[in-house]
Amino acid sequence: MQGMSDFPRWRYFLVAIVLVVGILYALPNVYAPLQAVQVTPAQGTTLDPTVEQKVITALQTAKLPYVNESLKHDPSRGDYIVVGFTNGDQQKNAADALKAALGENYNVGFNLESTVPRWLGMIGGRSMPLGLDLQGGVRFLMAVDQNDIIDRQENRYTQDITALLKERKIPFVAVSRNATRGQGVNVVLSSAADRTAASDAIATEYTDLAVTDGQSTGDRFVLNAIIKPDKLRDLQVNAIRQNLATLSNRINALGVSEPVIQAQGEDHISVELAGVQDPAEAKKVIGATATLQYVAGLGEARFNGRDWAGDQTVADAVRTGNIPPDAHLYYNPDNTVAYLVSKNIIASGDELVDASSGNDQQSGSPSVNVTLNSVGAAKMLDFTRDNVGKPMAVVYVESTTDTKIVDGKEVRTPKTTYQVINYATIQGVFSNKFQTTGLGSPKAASDLALMLKGGSLAARMDIVQEGVIGPSLGQDNIDKGLMAVLLGLALVLVAAAIYYKLFGLVADVALFFNLVILIAVMSAIGVTLTMPGIAGIVLTLGMAIDANVLICERVREELRNGSTPLAAIRAGYEKAWATILDANVTHLIAALALTTMGSGPIKGFGVTLLIGILTSMFTSVTVTHAITALIHHGRKLKTLSV
Repeated sequence: MQGMSDFPRWRYFLVAIVLVVGILYALPNVYAPLQAVQVTPAQGTTLDPTVEQKVITALQTAKLPYVNESLKHDPSRGDYIVVGFTNGDQQKNAADALKAALGENYNVGFNLESTVPRWLGMIGGRSMPLGLDLQGGVRFLMAVDQNDIIDRQENRYTQDITALLKERKIPFVAVSRNATRGQGVNVVLSSAADRTAASDAIATEYTDLAVTDGQSTGDRFVLNAIIKPDKLRDLQVNAIRQNLATLSNRINALGVSEPVIQAQGEDHISVELAGVQDPAEAKKVIGATATLQYVAGLGEARFNGRDWAGDQTVADAVRTGNIPPDAHLYYNPDNTVAYLVSKNIIASGDELVDASSGNDQQSGSPSVNVTLNSVGAAKMLDFTRDNVGKPMAVVYVESTTDTKIVDGKEVRTPKTTYQVINYATIQGVFSNKFQTTGLGSPKAASDLALMLKGGSLAARMDIVQEGVIGPSLGQDNIDKGLMAVLLGLALVLVAAAIYYKLFGLVADVALFFNLVILIAVMSAIGVTLTMPGIAGIVLTLGMAIDANVLICERVREELRNGSTPLAAIRAGYEKAWATILDANVTHLIAALALTTMGSGPIKGFGVTLLIGILTSMFTSVTVTHAITALIHHGRKLKTLSV
């Protein structure tokens, strides 16, 4: 009895709590998800019970049996309807039927519906999301056009410098981009004094530009303003970040479960959409480019269920199609309000610097605060000065590419849609900073700010590589991966039990709980399981037994040296711990390097290995010690089964 008192009671409680929690959080992975179709509203459209009824009616008409349907709300994704099916064929047929029934105001995409019991979900239990190689789906590699970044920035500086010289009343002959991309902006002035004044003004106002004197001839004095290399690198990094954010927003509309969107190298973005089997639909959303236009409002008319009422000119334009030559006819996102807006654009999304949602200080209603650059500010000031009390519209412009197969060939057709996302009266004169009010809810304000700030890509992207992995191949990977885990686990269990007898069986129990706790931790923190991740699990199981081998060999050595059985157990754990710690620390360093420096499959392998090493250190030492202590506690031992 004496040797077991060094394993205190609180450790038993710790082991018991960890094992119970581990089982609870690993349990969701037993429940296989349903193949599902997800319906989400397009920009500005809302979901309500009538849409849910349309979904049910469409499925009943198509005679497609569904497992369940529900209208859900997720703070990160808003409202959506999800319908579950028993197989992939029903899922695909249902998606086709719903696309035809709901039209373009709603996005219909493939997804997986969790079958995890509600009580598990309430404590945060969830199954591990499966990666592209296990679930099937599409992968795109997109190249960010670095030249487009330079073009946009040099065009912006050209406009900003022009506005600055006018504001400072410095006479100039011309401001234009250099014919060679990347060589900045040329400013031509008529005197040396004007050049000096312009140089000082530009250098002071735009510290990211390197201003130098150019070659002058006669009465033409030239300045060269070139973007500094550090600023250009920052622009390229920020372009990648903004494009990542914009892609994330767009992909949410596809209803994809756990999309993987990450930078790859300096100018590429990798997009993996697990569960998506329609690359044309995915490309349509991902490859879209969006921008905003601020234009003068000329009138609006609303559809009252029977006819259009409001501004007579607008109503007539809707009915007859006769649109005034100086105007465009646009609609709100759900096509219930029509607007006539001016063809003259006051400012566009390219001139927007920042946008944030908040509340109007006077009324307390939701609002969006917008900041424009100097060019947009000057135009906005001129317009609002003359149009207080008149309406202004915010038009969301999105360019997509429809892809169809015609005669065996892929035909891509550009498509541009225009929607009025805000139509409000100008309350006062403003320029670079102004507030948009009259929004229905804080969520509407937040959505508008998001569209203003991240609705457009910072730089053009081209899809340079795409691939489709079928669900059957993904299922084959799952089956083989599961077989690898089970086979590896079985071989290790048998070898340990044969060689180390009772101590081997204890190690086997700990190894099983190691797998359970590893899966529980990965599920709890949302690690996406991939084939490299499965390889990491198999490797972890093989490495986890190392600690028990060291302990068992140490116990054997103590017995050979004449120690009593209980003393041999105590010494075995104490003396083996330093070696176990050293070995696992070196493994941890390697796993940490893979996790922090790797990407994609390498990172997935590293994360699994990192978690597995930590869990195996706990189970191999603490759990086995607890079980061994329980088995041998209170017994007079002459020998050990080791």
